[in-house]
Amino acid sequence: MQIEGVHHAAIICSDIHVSKAFYSDVLGLKIIAETYREVRDSWKVDFALPDGSQIELFSMPNAPTRPSYPEAQGLRHLAFKVLDVAQAKHDLEEQGVAVEPIRIDAFTGKAFTFFADPDGLPLELYQV
Repeated sequence: MQIEGVHHAAIICSDIHVSKAFYSDVLGLKIIAETYREVRDSWKVDFALPDGSQIELFSMPNAPTRPSYPEAQGLRHLAFKVLDVAQAKHDLEEQGVAVEPIRIDAFTGKAFTFFADPDGLPLELYQV
């Protein structure tokens, strides 16, 4: 088997309208499809990232909240590649998003920082 890359990450949100606006308007991701799944009473919104990967955003009625702090087992966070972490941090803060101070990865020397989506999902900006 040879893995070629990441195709998509799937996120379950508490409010599809709030999260859809966050991922499209705040993060600037392009919506490529929106589907209402009547059987599940659930929406699915697909977003394209510039590298060809995607984020699938789902609404699920009565989904439990994700334990984050202290950190739970499972996916820790989703990291986005950016060319300039300081500029991306500034852009998010101008839109009212709280962003942690920029840190330097001790192993790679690259700048990174964290912020959260409307449901508190940890997201990272990582300078490439």
